[in-house]
Amino acid sequence: MAKITIVGAGGVGIQTAFLAGMRNLADLVLVDIVEGWPQGKALDLQQALAVAGVNKKIVGSNDYEPSQGSDIVVITAGLPRKPGMSREDLIKINSKIMQDVISKVIKYSPHVP
Repeated sequence: MAKITIVGAGGVGIQTAFLAGMRNLADLVLVDIVEGWPQGKALDLQQALAVAGVNKKIVGSNDYEPSQGSDIVVITAGLPRKPGMSREDLIKINSKIMQDVISKVIKYSPHVP
């Protein structure tokens, strides 16, 4: 069975997961650093998709181990720009987040294109 991991379970990540689920593309793994957040969102998605007749495995996690062997990884993680923050400041912060996320994705799914 195909597996899609979405890193970042905020608004964009959840919408991406919902659309992938509605298209019945693959089992889904949601990864986020906020304790309990991706687990709760995974349960919400599983219940919402069940109403549409979609029966896929959806897992929420605060670590990357459940993402192992993913066929596709979508990264939506990052911080939003705050008042007074320059775009340069935002790029510096989010580039560090991306480096961290990518190293963890590669550890568990080294063959993801």
